[in-house]
Amino acid sequence: MKSIELFAGAGGLGLGLHSAGFRPANVFEWDRYCCDTIRENQARGVNAVKGWKVVEGDVRQSDFSRFEGKISLVSGGPPCQPFSMGGKHAAYDDARDMFPQAIRAVREARPSAFVFENVKGLTRATFSNYFEYIRLQLEHPEIVKRVDEPWQDHFARLEQHHSSGSHDGLNYRVVTQLLNAADFGVPQRRERVFFVGFREDLGISWSFPRPTHSREALIWDKASGAYWDRARIAKKDRPALGIDTSRLDPDRAPGELAWMTVHEAISSLPEPGRAHSDMPIHNHKAQHGARSYPGHTGSPLHEPAKTLKAGVHGVPGGENMLLRPDGTVRYFTVRESARLQTFPDDYVFHGSWSETMRQLGNAVPVNLAKVVGGSVAAHLKAAA
Repeated sequence: MKSIELFAGAGGLGLGLHSAGFRPANVFEWDRYCCDTIRENQARGVNAVKGWKVVEGDVRQSDFSRFEGKISLVSGGPPCQPFSMGGKHAAYDDARDMFPQAIRAVREARPSAFVFENVKGLTRATFSNYFEYIRLQLEHPEIVKRVDEPWQDHFARLEQHHSSGSHDGLNYRVVTQLLNAADFGVPQRRERVFFVGFREDLGISWSFPRPTHSREALIWDKASGAYWDRARIAKKDRPALGIDTSRLDPDRAPGELAWMTVHEAISSLPEPGRAHSDMPIHNHKAQHGARSYPGHTGSPLHEPAKTLKAGVHGVPGGENMLLRPDGTVRYFTVRESARLQTFPDDYVFHGSWSETMRQLGNAVPVNLAKVVGGSVAAHLKAAA
């Protein structure tokens, strides 16, 4: 199934959707370093990005009507700075809000479905009205904001149209949910809000996939020793958890697995800076200068990582550090961070450490995108 990808970044969402069966006809991204990362992987022969036609530039200059009738999906992660927990929370007053362009792409291309994602900050109570405003625009993309019309007035028109029961023209059934990547096998506690919509005339009923992994299962596996056995941690090196196993429920929901940890993600990599005899590992160089202080403490080895950050607020690299069992810290390498975001090992990142960490800190975990995209693809195929 063909698609177009907006605000592609380094390609996390696109790689996951490729694994789910979508093939981008065009990929739009304004950042030169992100485009260079995609192009470098194309030059290296990475199959998932081989057919991507990268359009570098301002998406506001693109006409999406040429894709009408030719694609099944529009996807993307509209720039999230207006809603980021670390930003100024300008939201609808922020020129960096690209949701209007995502909605325009849906209106002009008229895809069978769309998948958009954004940061958890968008779900804050402060933004609740704007969140609903975005959702209604995606449901009724042809109810267009008029020139100089305040967004609140446009919102009111959308509400009136939505409640009228008269939904002629282009409309979508939209479902939103805040997903924690750790609940789907990603070794990182990373929460992203997803907007998924299906064109109303397709008659598709859809819900988000159920989580497959849980914190409770990880606690049980640690308490029972199963986790430490899998991780090959000697009994003398296992921390005392102080958990009464008799109070844990030994029964799990069918298929429920333990959250993946940092150790499980990166333990097969050599310690950065040490010599090793295998083939060179791309993007796996030590970055010095990590230190711990309140609010900047790193990710414990035997837990899912904290949310990787883009490094635009405060100390470069944010909390992108490993917290060792002895209490010392070091920065994650780019390759380790890529594993925490479930990028494949043959996917390389272009730029300096801080630049590549910015790309990774803004990315959607590949495996989370694959889970959501796989469910969307299955429903589109069933409706065909």
